[in-house]
Amino acid sequence: MLAALDQARAALAADDVPIGAVVVAADGAIVATGRNVREAEGDPTGHAEVVALRAAAAARGEWRLDGWTLVVTLEPCTMCAGAAVLSRVDRVVFGAYDDKAGAVGSLWDVVRDRRLNHRPEVVAGVLAEESTTLLEDFFASQRARASPD
Repeated sequence: MLAALDQARAALAADDVPIGAVVVAADGAIVATGRNVREAEGDPTGHAEVVALRAAAAARGEWRLDGWTLVVTLEPCTMCAGAAVLSRVDRVVFGAYDDKAGAVGSLWDVVRDRRLNHRPEVVAGVLAEESTTLLEDFFASQRARASPD
């Protein structure tokens, strides 16, 4: 999670929403990283999880990421939860809950839907306070910029 937080800080430095992700192999090695690039690249799919999963698939040379873990600072949205299921990661680890768009237990629970053929293990709340603080500080600064003086 510390590496994912580093990626979130990199997104923040690029003036994007500070969300970071890493994909970790079974032996604990980080095989891919990702951070939000929606603003930087003008890409609606530029979520940290998607960026990291794409890089992990490229590193592995195939789309199946079984045996590996997706670690992300914020609970994945429906798109990213779906990508985690479709990539066949063994587990999803996340920091802060997302009550507005979370799809790993908060608003929806895509990864545990019994109708799907793959259901990764979920570990929630890892370093949640650090993840939450990054996001709250970012959005407070965005509101301050937008408000008239």
